[in-house]
Amino acid sequence: MSETGVITIRTERLVLRMPDIDDFAAYAGIMASPRSAGMGGPFDLRAAWGMFCHDVALWQLFGHGALMIDLAETGECIGQVGINHGPLFPEKELGWFVYEGHEGRGYATEAASALRDWAFATLKVSSLVSYIAPGNAASIAVAERLGARLDPAAPRTDPADLVYRHLPS
Repeated sequence: MSETGVITIRTERLVLRMPDIDDFAAYAGIMASPRSAGMGGPFDLRAAWGMFCHDVALWQLFGHGALMIDLAETGECIGQVGINHGPLFPEKELGWFVYEGHEGRGYATEAASALRDWAFATLKVSSLVSYIAPGNAASIAVAERLGARLDPAAPRTDPADLVYRHLPS
């Protein structure tokens, strides 16, 4: 939870909501798959659990964190969007992923746009960044659709990462 309580953000097609334990199996599945390579994976169950708990704990520690992405029409969970922070992130990072079979429909862009706008309005941050592996064309496209611009001078923990900077509009 953040200082404003349980967070739910609604868009035209999506509901962004706090993670719960029922979300972990699908989360662990994507983290164990080759699709997590851009995040440093694949990860074993122990590492996935630590990352999931990190995503939840950020709400208590920083007033932001991960939200699960549900389809508004069916309630199906299709991925996650979040604002990461802590010692592994030089700046507050806007990140996203969608589960297999849900790519290419604009869900990541819609969810990330909603959370980005919430962060600028609520957290009053001056910018966010997205750390993206150079070969992750889908995430690069999402960042660019969101209006983020490549920031080669931005600090990063992985020197190979591309850093896209999001500014308030």
